[in-house]
Amino acid sequence: MPRDLAWRIAEYVSSIDYKDLSGEAVEEAKKRILDSIAVSLGALDAFPYRAARRLASRVAPRSRGSSVWWEGIASSPEMATFANGVGVRYLDFNDTYLSKEAMHPSDMIPAVAAVLEDLGGGGKELILGIVAAYEIATRLGDAFSVRGVGVDHVAYIAIGAAAGASKAMGLPVEKIYHAINLAVNESVSLRQTRSGELSMWKGMTAANSAKKGVFAALLASEGVTGPSPVFEGEYGFFNVISKQPFDLEFGGKGSENILRTLIKNWPVEYHAMSAVEACLKLRPLVSPEEIEEIEVETFTVSYRIIVKDPEKWDPKTRETADHSLPYIVARTLLDGYMWVDSFSEEKILGEDVRKLMKRMKIKVSEEFDKLYPEAVPNRVRIRTKDGRTFEETVIYPKGHYKNPLSREEVLNKALRLAGARYEDRVREIAKKVWSIDAISDIEELSSLLTLT
Repeated sequence: MPRDLAWRIAEYVSSIDYKDLSGEAVEEAKKRILDSIAVSLGALDAFPYRAARRLASRVAPRSRGSSVWWEGIASSPEMATFANGVGVRYLDFNDTYLSKEAMHPSDMIPAVAAVLEDLGGGGKELILGIVAAYEIATRLGDAFSVRGVGVDHVAYIAIGAAAGASKAMGLPVEKIYHAINLAVNESVSLRQTRSGELSMWKGMTAANSAKKGVFAALLASEGVTGPSPVFEGEYGFFNVISKQPFDLEFGGKGSENILRTLIKNWPVEYHAMSAVEACLKLRPLVSPEEIEEIEVETFTVSYRIIVKDPEKWDPKTRETADHSLPYIVARTLLDGYMWVDSFSEEKILGEDVRKLMKRMKIKVSEEFDKLYPEAVPNRVRIRTKDGRTFEETVIYPKGHYKNPLSREEVLNKALRLAGARYEDRVREIAKKVWSIDAISDIEELSSLLTLT
């Protein structure tokens, strides 16, 4: 019997049971299910999401099939995972995990849901598969930062999705092992996705990785084996990617890593979240036309991801703008809010935001580096033309696990994304999600994810 890391992952995934989950983990999983559905509804008209749904509609399911959200059709589990995953991710408004490697774990929720719907599984199985997926992907993120070697964080999404899908399918440990082997081998995605001027693929690559994880689990379910030892082998992950071995410790009841994930209160890259909150506190005190200079203090990881590239100071696409701390700060101060419409082409290319960004300086704080990743601190200091100074510092923005969103606040976010037209439908969906653990077939939920 192998004792490599992939086997240890498979053993954990095989052994975890619903009764092993804490009540807090179940509650947070429910919040993230609703949040993921809501942000996909908010992204409904985005071109990449429409394109993904069109592609999925061309693929007929082999069996029951998996719903393509908001289309009223079924596709294969893999293509439904991709289409729904693009919706969850595209607005950059889904949850986040911060560690050595940051990621968006709810990218994996469509994978678990698609597999379960195809099989006819229930709500408890959905929650269990989600918690397992979160645990694997985030523990990998705790162990090693792949972005440091030019690999995108979605490598871990592929592996976590394979774990969650395997759990949803009830695979035995040997088949889970090979699902992990296959997913790890196919997981590598270049970090160029998030470098320079960002393309549409920034909001789609995680969905593609989740699709890879589902496909790996489906192959393993049919008896297909994967390369092993995929971590320890001569050309495995440790020798090619990490250049060092590592092990994983999984959380027990009450210490599941889903409890340390963060729900976004604003549609921006998470390292900018506290900057938005600081700007919203400052905006009633000073008007944009009074501003002479803006100074932002942040931390090194934030600077590297959302500040240092020249494109972050001259964004031309939505994908770059929501990963631009200069733009996010300037736009929030100009408008007094930050929302999905803050990234319209008119606003991104506006002369007003360009002028304000030219008055901005951003530097790294050693003090803030010591707080990250447990906190995401940003300080915004404004000097006015008449010499007054205003300053706000935010350490734990609303939605951080140390300052969490309540059920009501998650629902309010969902309702705002839905707008008046779909308010009643979202309330119906929320009611179903809060009781998802009592549902024997998650088609009861997916049947609500239509626009009719």
